[in-house]
Amino acid sequence: MEICIFTEPQQGASYDDQLAQASAAERLGFDGWFRSDHFLRMGAGDPLPGPTDAWTTLAGLARDTRHIRLGTLVSSATFRHPSLLAIQVAQVDAMSGGRVELGLGTGWFAEEHEAYGIPFPAKRFGLFEEQLEIVTGLWSTPVGETFEFAGEHYRLEGAPALPKPVQSPVPVIVGGAGPKRTPALAARFATEFNIGFRSEDVIAETFDGVRRACEQVGRDSESLRTSVALPTIVATNDADYLRRLAAIDADPDTFAEVNIAGTPDAAVEKILRLRELGADRVYLQLVDLRDLDHLELVAAEVLPHVR
Repeated sequence: MEICIFTEPQQGASYDDQLAQASAAERLGFDGWFRSDHFLRMGAGDPLPGPTDAWTTLAGLARDTRHIRLGTLVSSATFRHPSLLAIQVAQVDAMSGGRVELGLGTGWFAEEHEAYGIPFPAKRFGLFEEQLEIVTGLWSTPVGETFEFAGEHYRLEGAPALPKPVQSPVPVIVGGAGPKRTPALAARFATEFNIGFRSEDVIAETFDGVRRACEQVGRDSESLRTSVALPTIVATNDADYLRRLAAIDADPDTFAEVNIAGTPDAAVEKILRLRELGADRVYLQLVDLRDLDHLELVAAEVLPHVR
C-alpha cells in the first residue's frame, strides 16, 4: 500500500510552506505529495498569503524535490483549456524526471469561480469528459502525427500533440462517489480511481461499482488502482489531538466518525481496514502544512505498520 500526503494550500500557505511539507514528506518516506487546486479559502479565517496556482507550485516542487510523486487531487476542468493543461503537465513531468500525476475533476466550488470571474457552467460533466479525451489523446498521439478533436465544448485541428511527457502514460486520477458516470469515465481514461471523505460502507460500495464499470468496457479491474483520501489527525495525547483539530476548525465530536483520527494505533487500524476494502493507496489530508511535527509522528508511528 502507498501512503501519500494531501493538503489544501488555499487555506493559507505560501510556496515555501508547501516546499517544507513536501520536502519533509520525501525525507520521511511518504510515497507522494498532492495538493488541491483551488483559488479561494474555504470557511472563516486568515486567507494570507493568498492562493497559489497548483501547476506553478508543482513545477517548482519538480525541481526542488528528487524522488517523491507529485500531483493534484484534483484539478478542476473549469480552470484550464485541456490543450494547455496537457502541455503544462507534460512539461512538469519532464521537469520532475517522470514523477507527476494528474487528478482531474468537474470542479464544484462556485464561490471561487465567482470571485475570480471564471466561468462555472451548471452542467460540467460533458466538459470534464471531453477534457479527459483531449488530454489523454494528445499524450498518446504518436510523434509526427497530429491530433484532431470535435466535441460540444472543444475543437482541435491538426494539433502537433507536443510535448510528450516522460511517463507513458502519465497517471490520471478520476474520482467521486457518483454511482455510474464517474466510474465509467475512470474505467475508460484513468489509471487510478479515488474516493474521498466517505464512510467505509460507501467506499466499499463505490469500489465495487468501479470494478463493474471496468468489466463493462472489457478492462481488467486490477489495472485500475483504487485509493481513498481522508482528513487525518494523529496525536499521542488529548491536548495535541484537540490542538490539531482546532487548527483546522474541525469538530471534535464528529471528526473521528469517518476520518483517520486518534492515536497512532487507531490510525493504523483505520488504514488497514481501508486496505481490506481494496485501497491500493491512501491520501492523508494534512491541512495544517506548518505542523511538521504531525508529519514526523505519522511517519514514525503509523507508516511502518501499514507498508
